[in-house]
Amino acid sequence: MPHEQAIDKAASLIRFARSLIITAGAGMGVDSGLPDFRGPGGFWKAYPPYERLGISFIEAANPDHFRRDPAFGWGFYGHRANLYRDTVPHEGFRILREWIARYALCAFVVTSNVDGQFQKAGFREEEILEVHGSIHYLQCSLPCSPAVWENREDVPVDPDTMRARHIPRCLRCGAVARPCILMFGDGAWIPDRTARKERLFQRFLTDMDDPAVVVEMGAGTAVPTIRNLGERLAGSRGAALIRINPREPHVAPPHVSLPCGALEGLRAIEAALKG
Repeated sequence: MPHEQAIDKAASLIRFARSLIITAGAGMGVDSGLPDFRGPGGFWKAYPPYERLGISFIEAANPDHFRRDPAFGWGFYGHRANLYRDTVPHEGFRILREWIARYALCAFVVTSNVDGQFQKAGFREEEILEVHGSIHYLQCSLPCSPAVWENREDVPVDPDTMRARHIPRCLRCGAVARPCILMFGDGAWIPDRTARKERLFQRFLTDMDDPAVVVEMGAGTAVPTIRNLGERLAGSRGAALIRINPREPHVAPPHVSLPCGALEGLRAIEAALKG
């Protein structure tokens, strides 16, 4: 399907939708200036000290660091938390919120990102499922209990060594705290907060009105959780899928493929809706 026809079809789907499911992977944050860690090169470009150490994203995002060397573990996650706090969500988030208001859509967000950008952009906490958790919540690294609490910690990080100058502690037992995020090879993650949001999402799917549209942005195939969700909803619920992805946009007809970044794709659909 030619690009202009795909944009027009996407606009028509949004215009006549009753329900909107917004799904997003790491590519959603690129237009806000956030790294997507695509491949070792992308990770090392964002974090040059790890290239000198020969450490990949998978190795940096290992929960064992909080047990063996918490200053190293918090060096990576403290820096990321500070980066996400300082980031301003791009215009695409506003466009999505305007569609929800303009067309009176019932909506839900599902994201693999841990950055909290949807909340910062004004989406309601109870309508966001973060499937891998959130860096803005902490848990005990042991864990000593299922407690999860807001991350209000200030963690300065040495940019040369990527080691933290402050180690957050569990509010209950005093052990090292860690972000409530599903890391690689993670057997200690507390999924309760995510499980509660999963139940809210399932209730949304049960109650939502048809026709439904899934707008998927920046979700790749390396960790296909978000892509699989959109395709599953398209198959089992008959939802229309609009896939916006500059590198891996392919999707089977009659669904819509837009080979571009999230912000470019959302702007193009918005222009068609207004035109």
